[in-house]
Amino acid sequence: MSASTTPSPSTPPQFLYLTCQRGAEPALKKEMARRRPNYRFSYSRPGFLTFRAPASESAEKRLAIDIPTLRLVFARSCAHSLGRVSARECADAAGSFDRAEGLRRVWELAESEFGANSRGALDASRAGREFPSLARVHVWERDRFNVGVRGFEPGLTPAAYALHAELMAAAPGAFRATLGPDARRLDAPGELGEVVLDVVMVEEDEWHVGFHRVSDPHSRYPGGLFPLALPTDAASRAFLKFEEGLRWAQFPIGVGSRCVDIGSAPGGGSQALLARGAFVLGVDPAEMDPRVLANPNFTHLRGKINQLKRKLFRKSRWFLTDMNVAPSYTLDALEEIVLREEVAARGLLFTLKFFEWKLADELPEYLSRIKSWGFNHVKARQLQYNRQEIMVAALKKPFRK
Repeated sequence: MSASTTPSPSTPPQFLYLTCQRGAEPALKKEMARRRPNYRFSYSRPGFLTFRAPASESAEKRLAIDIPTLRLVFARSCAHSLGRVSARECADAAGSFDRAEGLRRVWELAESEFGANSRGALDASRAGREFPSLARVHVWERDRFNVGVRGFEPGLTPAAYALHAELMAAAPGAFRATLGPDARRLDAPGELGEVVLDVVMVEEDEWHVGFHRVSDPHSRYPGGLFPLALPTDAASRAFLKFEEGLRWAQFPIGVGSRCVDIGSAPGGGSQALLARGAFVLGVDPAEMDPRVLANPNFTHLRGKINQLKRKLFRKSRWFLTDMNVAPSYTLDALEEIVLREEVAARGLLFTLKFFEWKLADELPEYLSRIKSWGFNHVKARQLQYNRQEIMVAALKKPFRK
């Protein structure tokens, strides 16, 4: 280890913080132990975990560590900690949290890492390098409830919007000069490569401040939370699940794409495909929503997938499913289809249900099995609109019919 990265007694420890769905913390801890055993678990609240880094690194090196490089499934967002803001650091005369002082403290922490006189900026200047600047500010709350409890859906809250507006109003001039033109909109998507100041509201009076570089679709938004809303004509909540999944997977599904939606009723997932101009075969013995049936690009194959002749899927390239069954059943059903010679599947997008969290321990084996089918790009993630489940995206690239 070089002298520049060896922690000294005066060097404060560095931490990584992760947010996730409430209830997924044990699975995320196991992932970190497997992926980064040299990062030590430090502190957690439901939906929020911190890990101590093994050594102190420059901002540039820390920015290279993100969810894609860590290959984490159960993390929703990842940031490098700058510090905490709470009544302990920002108390008024009565000992309560001083919000105005908290706002000032957030920008003080940002200054310590990204200010013109920070160590990193000075080192970069001496070396003739450009030092990263902050392009926007992300604010979000950790999940207050389990998904579905009291109708809770993860997303940006009024409290997050209010704090973001206050932070933008309190931003020092030096930082205002580097912020992007749409930085005043909390839900504006970041651009790939941008550096973001992160503020997680763990409690109303406890904020954790950090930073990350935009590197994938989810990291463009605060806390990895897509600003999606369920359309008034949506057949089911599955629309949100697959709309998010399609954006995350970045599959080239568009006008004329031929898709199969297994377990399609009542049709929310199919609607996400139809909205892109795809042709959809919906497989389900149950009734479809009349609004889905009315779409000329939709065909309902009424029955179970194992009852249908495989020649019906000869022209289909994309297979989606969200069946409320055990992971092994879902994988068996997909394997029976995609390994048929007459079926030329290019990509799969599907959920695996964890009725018991211990099933998450089998995830590496599940993903290896999917790769054995000939899909050379396989990734998994617990999405914002997933419940006790994950989404898997599998792609053959390049694809040859």
